[in-house]
Amino acid sequence: MSLKTLNLDDRLYRYVLDVSLREHPVLARLRERTATDPMAEMQISPEQGQFMALAARLLNVRSYLEIGVFTGYSSLAVALAMPADSVHIALDVSKEWTDIARQYWDEAGVGQRIELRLKPALETLEELLAEEMAGHFDLAFIDADKGNYLAYYERVLELMRPGGLVMVDNTLWSGSVADPAKTSDDTNAIRQFNKFVHTDDRVDISLLPIGDGLTLARKREARAGD
Repeated sequence: MSLKTLNLDDRLYRYVLDVSLREHPVLARLRERTATDPMAEMQISPEQGQFMALAARLLNVRSYLEIGVFTGYSSLAVALAMPADSVHIALDVSKEWTDIARQYWDEAGVGQRIELRLKPALETLEELLAEEMAGHFDLAFIDADKGNYLAYYERVLELMRPGGLVMVDNTLWSGSVADPAKTSDDTNAIRQFNKFVHTDDRVDISLLPIGDGLTLARKREARAGD
């Protein structure tokens, strides 16, 4: 028994994948394709994708919002776990990377379900609010530029239904958040985000040491008198 989360060396990590990962063949091919990209570290880990898909099934998610698509692994993992008539809106600014995503979404048969909006995410989030989508989404994933995490979070929280779940990636930032010597803009932005969410009484939270750190924030139900 351990009183804290285990560190995973390569052998133990491999074991975790061997006994738990059930990766769709198209997801596996997309992961292999992305591994050849110089920015491959931006892709989530396969066990995180599987966890996100499980969350989608547990919550019976029918509306999903994603900020930061890259080559589409997280989008595909969640789309495969959602019903065919679900709403799935994905936000990014890169046509180059999302063209790869579209290829694999189509190969897996879910491309027609995913609405990709290519423009700065803050603009699209404001558009969604203007389209009266507040309180609409069941599940959201934030995995984009770290300097805007708080701004994304605030708008996404407006768009979530009570009881909806917001997942935020990279909140451990390879351990840099716990190292006072690390003071990059991105590191400080994630520290600020983590500190803010820790005291945000609008949500229930948990920070999971999966992948590069995944924060879960469940939007609380409105209380009487609020």
